Amino acid sequence: MEAADLGQHISRRFNEDLERVRSRVLQMGGFVEQQLQLAITALAEGDSESGERIARDDYKVNQMEVAIDEECGRILATRQPTASDLRVMVAIIKTITDLERIGDEVEKVGFIAARLATMETPADHYRAIRHLGRLVTEMLHDALHAFARLDADQAIAVARRDRHVDLEYETIQRQQITFMMEDPRQIRRALEVMWVVRALERIGDHAKNIGEYTVYMVHGKDIRHLSLDAAEQQIRATAEERRG
Repeated sequence: MEAADLGQHISRRFNEDLERVRSRVLQMGGFVEQQLQLAITALAEGDSESGERIARDDYKVNQMEVAIDEECGRILATRQPTASDLRVMVAIIKTITDLERIGDEVEKVGFIAARLATMETPADHYRAIRHLGRLVTEMLHDALHAFARLDADQAIAVARRDRHVDLEYETIQRQQITFMMEDPRQIRRALEVMWVVRALERIGDHAKNIGEYTVYMVHGKDIRHLSLDAAEQQIRATAEERRG
């Protein structure tokens, strides 16, 4: 086999490896997203059994992260990735770390849902939590969609929505403090609710991170410590340089 043919062969095999790993990341993300939806439903419906089952399934997320991480290590050791390919591998490794941490937060929500099921369910069935849950679930879904399509514009749009999640989180926290001050009998439940919304806010942060890794994959720009407006300006400048 000539050198040119060998290079083409290595590149093809690397691309196959890369697509297989990306597919496994999306499978992991899909499972985490499903667990998040189930945990919120268990909370709203006062389903203790479902809450505990969801929490105990976190080991599956951990196993997925370890398997993908090991596969990435094998690829890096046996292939010869270019700088751009190496960038993709770094982003994948960072993404599965955030997905594993989302799994940890979902585990917390599941256990808290099980505990709250032993208390009287409020008349609104935790409407504010369900709304916040929808926001972060949509953020995670769209971040994974941007990852799958290498869509930097959608990834930045996801990151922008994190501020909305933060505002909702702060509102619910203030409400729970008011409830505790007005009726000390509500303290235990209010504290549990505050832990749930804290977990959901953290999930929003991790979804934002995944969006930022997608921008890094596509444009090679680390925007984690930039304002989103500045990040968009850098991306536009990079695109114009490439066109020029």
